[in-house]
Amino acid sequence: MTVIVRDLRPDAPADLEGFARVRRLALPFILFTPESIAHTLTRMHPDARYRPLVAVADGEVIGTAQVHLAHESPEPGQGNINVYVHPEHTGRGAGTLLVRTAEEYLAAHGAVRLHSWVLDAPGNRAFAERHGYRSSRSAHFLRLDLAGGPLPPLQDPPPGVELRRGSDYAADPRPLFDLDAETVADEPSDVGAELTDYEAWLEETWRHPLLNRELTSVAVVEGRPAAFTLAYTDGGTRYSTGMTGTARAFRGRGLAKLAKNDSLHRARAAGVTEAFTGNDTGNGPMIAINKWFGYEVCATEVRYVRELD
Repeated sequence: MTVIVRDLRPDAPADLEGFARVRRLALPFILFTPESIAHTLTRMHPDARYRPLVAVADGEVIGTAQVHLAHESPEPGQGNINVYVHPEHTGRGAGTLLVRTAEEYLAAHGAVRLHSWVLDAPGNRAFAERHGYRSSRSAHFLRLDLAGGPLPPLQDPPPGVELRRGSDYAADPRPLFDLDAETVADEPSDVGAELTDYEAWLEETWRHPLLNRELTSVAVVEGRPAAFTLAYTDGGTRYSTGMTGTARAFRGRGLAKLAKNDSLHRARAAGVTEAFTGNDTGNGPMIAINKWFGYEVCATEVRYVRELD
């Protein structure tokens, strides 16, 4: 049975659904829909050189790769490859073909260092190491049972603090962009990011089809967004945190907890039954916050790096 690798076609529903299906099976802790995949393909900044790939056998999508440059990094030449194969179709060469195609593409566009997230399982890690990648840091996926588990009780905001929704900024989301840019700059990562392009942020984040502005919560101090949690939902019963953070001047006051608790309570009231998030294993403050909410680790992934000659 021949496996071929080609570009994902944004105008082909079967491609989008196949890509989403493989990702949901391989990564059930992340929200994927055909609409979100099409959005990323058509809205990511041109400097990212984003190229999603599919591995196809007998007309069925059995493998996927997200391939792009880390264009927001102040250090040029950083590339990203994330490859996932349908669990029932491993061992057929799809992963190797995807990696080879992705590496050649990124090298042709100036990448000198490649980064990849790999689920922490012996077969996956051995695959990465056979292809010349070495492990670096790690991160956890966490799950919260909103249907059956308790949440910390809701608390009134402290004096001078107000809770708002993301939808309150529909007319002018610039203050949320500023807050997001500040928190992203301080997020633990092996590839730093600087959010400086407001229009790109509007396209990629604010207009993302899974972003739920009603469930996004913002803690406001004297009219300024001081902390927030971005909420994503799949249109059903699953919820994911995109980013939770606090502006530097307001840290240590529990505002991120306040915003996230508000969002989770409203999500449960809206019928959400599962909440997911992710934390770098070295991000102690956010791990502590998520344990306080009742999140439990459900999987771990390892960051792998390859230097190109």
